[in-house]
Amino acid sequence: MASTEAVPGWLRVPDDANALAPEVWPAGAHRDAAGRLVVGGATATSLAERYGTPLYVVDEADARARAARIRTAFERAAASVGTTVTVYYAGKAFLSGAIVRWVSEAGLGVDVATGGELAVALAGGADPARIGFHGNNKSIAEIERGVAAGVGSIIIDSEAEIERVADAAACAGRIQPVRLRVNSGVHASTHEFLATAHEDQKFGVSLERAVELGIRIRAHASLDFLGLHCHIGSQIFDSAGFAESAERLLAAHAELARLAPVPELNLGGGFGIAYTSADEPTPIEEIARGIAEAVAAACRSHGVPVPRLAFEPGRSIIGPAGVTLYTVGTVKPVPIEGGWRHYVSVDGGMSDNLRTALYGADYTARIASRVSDAPPALMRIVGKHCESGDIVVDADYLPHDIEPGDVVAVAATGAYCWSLANNYNHVPRPPVVAVRDGVARVIVRGETESDLLARDAGLDAAPRDAGGASAASGHTDASESAGGPTA
Repeated sequence: MASTEAVPGWLRVPDDANALAPEVWPAGAHRDAAGRLVVGGATATSLAERYGTPLYVVDEADARARAARIRTAFERAAASVGTTVTVYYAGKAFLSGAIVRWVSEAGLGVDVATGGELAVALAGGADPARIGFHGNNKSIAEIERGVAAGVGSIIIDSEAEIERVADAAACAGRIQPVRLRVNSGVHASTHEFLATAHEDQKFGVSLERAVELGIRIRAHASLDFLGLHCHIGSQIFDSAGFAESAERLLAAHAELARLAPVPELNLGGGFGIAYTSADEPTPIEEIARGIAEAVAAACRSHGVPVPRLAFEPGRSIIGPAGVTLYTVGTVKPVPIEGGWRHYVSVDGGMSDNLRTALYGADYTARIASRVSDAPPALMRIVGKHCESGDIVVDADYLPHDIEPGDVVAVAATGAYCWSLANNYNHVPRPPVVAVRDGVARVIVRGETESDLLARDAGLDAAPRDAGGASAASGHTDASESAGGPTA
């Protein structure tokens, strides 16, 4: 089929619609002799039978290996220019107690952005001294909690936060280390909503004010100024944007360093991953090396020592390690220009993967329960929600004979799927299962309809008929409702 509006220009008809592109799927993902997808040593069908679908599956060994690889890449790059580095896992990608333990054991700190994420990081055993606390509107209570916990850094995101963090630290009798988030003006080559260092957006302060505000921070005895921070965006495939941002930041860094030492420069995260076979992210080792060399060159230009570096990867650690399993409910061929598109409806949707609707994100899908010799056909995998934009995979080629009951796997869903999950249409959120060496365990319990009903305070007061149903709504009693995935 020729490229049309229905078929993205990057999408090609595959020679084999069963094949698993290694750059997209978790390391070691393969098909067994029966054609079933195997992730972390467990078959997709056994996981679907045991836990139900939709189901988030995380290959634990893959996630741990990616965390270690990224830390090693940046440590070697930093050492090559005579400095050291701290790598934080960006918890917003996906955070749970198990994930905190995995990244901590890999030698990473944890980056959090809300009081809830801070609570999970602490409960999961993260060293408070290795936690960075972000957020453009941290409440006074959240700031006080961070200070009391002894977090290693609070990232000041606005002028107003200088006084708030200083006051909280003074009241606690602490000297609180802080960074100042700055917008470098570098526009990452990514979706508009993912580019976070341009001037007209909610995060950080302008580069022109970095020196002034850095001096103000230093004027507070309760604050310890670590240095500047910048995050240029997400899903970035090379080092060029980071290098340019570093060069701009180092002009302000050098000016501040002439007044007093500035020990650190944090360049954020946002390293991209392959969601489809058309994506070609640069290996992290090359990105780390390119950034380190750019920082060293800029420091030589400004006559300042190379500072300690810090980075905050999230998606690049957990994204490729995750797969979501669904069960096909209906298949509906629809005529389009130049042929047909098959709408494959599954038992999840935008409640477990909002990125397609939110960003127009692309994904790769495969039948996970079998292989097929049928020719490839253009598919759109859609959810069960009452919304025309409820699309999980906008376009991919799957075997023409896909049918109800097939288990379908969507790759690279480890980041920003569970963390953006919701209860639209009162659909319970799925469980998350970690798999390693063929052994699966639940790391986040799934919800049931009973959980949803239990939160509805209005049902407690509603009159009920003799059968337990609410006269106002017709819902059955929460204790009798058992729908949704179980774990």
